[in-house]
Amino acid sequence: MACSKPVSAEGETMAVDGAPRKPRILLAASGSVAAVKFANLCHCFSEWAEVRAVATSASLHFIDRASMPKDVTLYTDDNEWSSWMKLGDNVLHIELRKWADIMVIAPLSANTLGKIAGGLCDNLLTCIVRAWDYSKPFFVAPAMNTLMWNNPFTERHLISIDELGISLIPPVTKRLACGDYGNGAMAEPSTIYSTVRLFYESKTQQGNGDI
Repeated sequence: MACSKPVSAEGETMAVDGAPRKPRILLAASGSVAAVKFANLCHCFSEWAEVRAVATSASLHFIDRASMPKDVTLYTDDNEWSSWMKLGDNVLHIELRKWADIMVIAPLSANTLGKIAGGLCDNLLTCIVRAWDYSKPFFVAPAMNTLMWNNPFTERHLISIDELGISLIPPVTKRLACGDYGNGAMAEPSTIYSTVRLFYESKTQQGNGDI
């Protein structure tokens, strides 16, 4: 699906030491069938921003790595400590958190939602979330079966992440991958892209380049 520029978007870059640069977007996928759209999501954002990507082990079952943008690095759990040899070396989840202006998890599975709400950090993605600077924007686009979405635990978990300052891009109602019809499908990549971009450009215009 094509990801066109939002109609009301104006700003293209943010200023750093007087010189413009593209926004830095950290995209992440957790273990939902909707991760089949992750490469498309990365293409949407990479046309506008600098993009780095993170994938959980479960999400890799659905992500077509060959379809990922060539200029987007995809980090997995295997990368977390592979470059760390001694004290003083960079730690990946900290470096990615420092690098990013905005984080987006799409799809956000029921399992990863529960982990974030409970403060768990047992993989690269959830370690980034636990170390995140919540003065910076953070979006999630859930994807799960309708009954999972309607489960009382989901409401509790959504309240918990809302209290952290995480913004929800709600799921939509459609025929799901399991065959059921109902709410729980991830928003389309174009919708996620437009939501994040319009938010970013609105904030940069209000704050003279800062978000």
